[in-house]
Amino acid sequence: MNKDSKIYIAGHKGMVGSALLRKLEEKGYRNFILRRFDELDLTRQDLVEVFFEREKPGIVFDAAAKVGGIVANNTYRAEFLYQNLMIQNNLIHAAWKFNVKKLLFLGSSCIYPRMAPQPLKEEYLLTGPLEFTNEPYAIAKIAGIKMCESYYRQYGSNFISVMPTNLYGPNDNFDLQTSHVLPALIRRIHLAKCLMEDDWDSISKDFSRNPVGDVTGSSPRDAISKTLTEQGITGGSRRDSISVTLWGTGTPLREFMHVNDMAGACIHLMETLEAKTLYEDLGQTHVNIGTGAEISIAELAEMIAKIVGFKGEIKYDRSKPDGTPRKLMDVGLLRKTGFSHTISLEKGIREVYQWYIHT
Repeated sequence: MNKDSKIYIAGHKGMVGSALLRKLEEKGYRNFILRRFDELDLTRQDLVEVFFEREKPGIVFDAAAKVGGIVANNTYRAEFLYQNLMIQNNLIHAAWKFNVKKLLFLGSSCIYPRMAPQPLKEEYLLTGPLEFTNEPYAIAKIAGIKMCESYYRQYGSNFISVMPTNLYGPNDNFDLQTSHVLPALIRRIHLAKCLMEDDWDSISKDFSRNPVGDVTGSSPRDAISKTLTEQGITGGSRRDSISVTLWGTGTPLREFMHVNDMAGACIHLMETLEAKTLYEDLGQTHVNIGTGAEISIAELAEMIAKIVGFKGEIKYDRSKPDGTPRKLMDVGLLRKTGFSHTISLEKGIREVYQWYIHT
């Protein structure tokens, strides 16, 4: 990429896209093409092709996707498959059709088989069954990887793919029905702390900013209390009896990376890695992006509780699914290119929690 390259970031309002925009600006890139969803529906091939023909971007970052946590993935299976396939198909095909110089497609660590050996190496792709709860999303992302590879092999397109681990950071989705595990934990534990402190002003502010169900009517506090109970945040007559109930056993291991680190890795690869090198010289279809470190959900919850200041009990509903037992990325290939993460998990969560309560 050159500093004067015309860059289109698909999904620039999301957590990943906004981080890419921030990092690119920090590095001196200024020539951006940006469209919100209401300005360009990426599921519409005709609109996408008109946009590419008119704007003629030279560089494309595909950070647009329908995303969510285990509940959303398992509930909206058709939507996750259809919308993600449509978005990436339209973007990748239009990038080829209108001669984009380089494209980066962002996938997810859920592409790997449920019981793949750990840590997850790039070559483990398509070697076993996927985790059922996020299978539609994973299938869409696998299709995107293979699409980039296929457009290189048939047309010589300089399209590459990266597979980030679990990400968190500013502009994350904190909706309790559709969010990923880390922002969901931050919000639940924050609300539990507020309930323990009888801080209804902060609870009302939180619900106003991120609505959960219908809490309007003659008794909004009763409605909020009912919603908190439905979300596993409960307590008795004593404040020190407040508890948060989480899905599963707390034993699954997960890896988390701050989105700023992920954005830095993506830009580094776009500046240094060509499709020919990836597919021919390295013999890979994508590059893992992660930290190479993992933590159990239970340990993560305790870390967040400490950061938030919640002193109640964290419980687990073992009747609910855990999801994949372990997902640790092998980041050896990324490190060979000269990139390593810089933000520790605890430091990153502290920063995100402050961002959440002050926005």
